[in-house]
Amino acid sequence: MRDLSTHGPLSLPGQGFVNRQIARLAVPALITLAADPLVSLIDTAFVGRLGTTSLAALGINASIFSVAFIGFNFLAYGTTPLVARAWGQRDAGRVARTITQALGLAVGLGVLAAAALFFGSKRWLTVLQTPSAAYEEALTYLRIRAMAAPAVLIITAANGAFRGRQDTLTPLKVTVWLNVLNVVGDALLIFGLGWGIAGAATATVIAQWFGALWFLRLLGPDWVGMKAARRDELRTFLSAGWAILIRTGALLAALTAATASAARIGTSAVAAHQIVMQIWLLLALLVDSLAVAGQAMVGRLLGEGNEALVRATVRQLTLWGLLVGTFLAAVLLLVGALLEPIFGVTPEVTDLATGIIPLVAAVQPLGGVLFVGDGVFLGASRFRFLAGTSLVAGFGSIGVIWLLDGTRTDLLGIWLGIGALLILRLIPQVVSFSRHGTVSAQEP
Repeated sequence: MRDLSTHGPLSLPGQGFVNRQIARLAVPALITLAADPLVSLIDTAFVGRLGTTSLAALGINASIFSVAFIGFNFLAYGTTPLVARAWGQRDAGRVARTITQALGLAVGLGVLAAAALFFGSKRWLTVLQTPSAAYEEALTYLRIRAMAAPAVLIITAANGAFRGRQDTLTPLKVTVWLNVLNVVGDALLIFGLGWGIAGAATATVIAQWFGALWFLRLLGPDWVGMKAARRDELRTFLSAGWAILIRTGALLAALTAATASAARIGTSAVAAHQIVMQIWLLLALLVDSLAVAGQAMVGRLLGEGNEALVRATVRQLTLWGLLVGTFLAAVLLLVGALLEPIFGVTPEVTDLATGIIPLVAAVQPLGGVLFVGDGVFLGASRFRFLAGTSLVAGFGSIGVIWLLDGTRTDLLGIWLGIGALLILRLIPQVVSFSRHGTVSAQEP
C-alpha cells in the first residue's frame, strides 16, 4: 500500500491547476471508456465473417450481458468516491477495507451471475425470442462467456478502486492489453483453430480473466490481507449499491420506454431511433470521462476537507461539461447530414433520424452539464439524492413519452421525453448546489 502521508493535498489555487488535475484523470479515463465499444465492434467484425446466423447469436448475447451486468456498475460508482474520500483523509486502513469489500462482493456476485447465466441460459434465450437458426450458436456462446462473470465484476470494482486512488492510467494500461489479447484470441481461435463462435466466447473469457488477475495482483497490498470490513462501512457500501441500482434502473426504464414507443411507430422509426441513440451514447463517452474525474477529485477533496477547492473544481468541471456538450451538439449536426452515406440506411430512416437530430443536438450542452454533475454528486457520495431525482425524472420522462405516444408518426415526441429526462435530473442538481454552495450537504 502506498504511503498516503506522502501524497499531499490538492490545495493549490487557480483554474490552471484544477484543469490540469481534471485532464490528468479524464484523458486516460476517456481512452479506457472508448476501448470496450471499439473492441466490441472488432468482435462483431470477426464474428460477422462467420455469417449472419453467428452475428445474430452474438447480438442476442450482447443484449443479455449488457442487461445482466448493468446493475453491478455500483462496484465502480460506489467504490470510487468511498476510496477517494478515505484517500483524501489518508486513512490507509479504510482504503484497504473498502477495496476488500468491493472485490469480495465482485467475486461473490460474479459467481452467482455466472451460475444464473449458465444454468438459466435456455430461459434467457427464450425470453429474448432467439431465432431457431441462431439458437445453438447463441447457447454455446452464452454458456462459455458466463464463465467470465466474476472476472468482469472484479475488473469493474478494480477500476473504481484505482479511480478513487486518483489513478486512471493503470486501468488504461490493463484495458489496452486485455483488449489486445481479446483481438489476438479472436483471430487465433475463431479462424486459426476453427472454433467459430465458441472461439469468440473463449477469447473473451481468457482476456477478461487476464485483466482481472492483473488487477488483483496490482491491488494485492490492499486486499491480500483480507482486512475485516467494519459494519458501518459495509452498510454504507451496500446502501450506495442499492441507491445506484435504483438510479440506473430508473434511467434504463425511461430509455426502454422510448425504444418501445419507437417500435410501435414502425420498423423505420425504431431503426432511426437506435442509430441516433447509439451515436448519442458513443459521443457521451467524452462527458463520461469528465464525470470519472469528478468522482475521483471531489471524493478526495471532501476527504481532505478542502471545500473551497471542491467548489472551484465543480465550477471548472461544469464549464468543461458545457463546452464539451456544445462541441457534441456540433458533431451531431455534422453526422446528421451524413447519415445515409455513413450507415447506408434508407431515405425513410434518414428522414426520421435527421428530423430529430436538431432537438438531440440542442440538449447536448445541458446533457454535458448533467453528466458531469452526476460524477460530482457521486464523488460526494450523494447516492440517495441521485436515486431519488433519477426516479422522479424517469417517471416524468415516461409520462411525456406515453402522453405523446400515438399522436405522432415521427420521433419528436420520444426525444422530447428523453430531453425531459435530462432536464428533470439537472434541475435538482442546480438547486442543491445553489442552495448549499457545495455538493456534500446531505449525505456523508
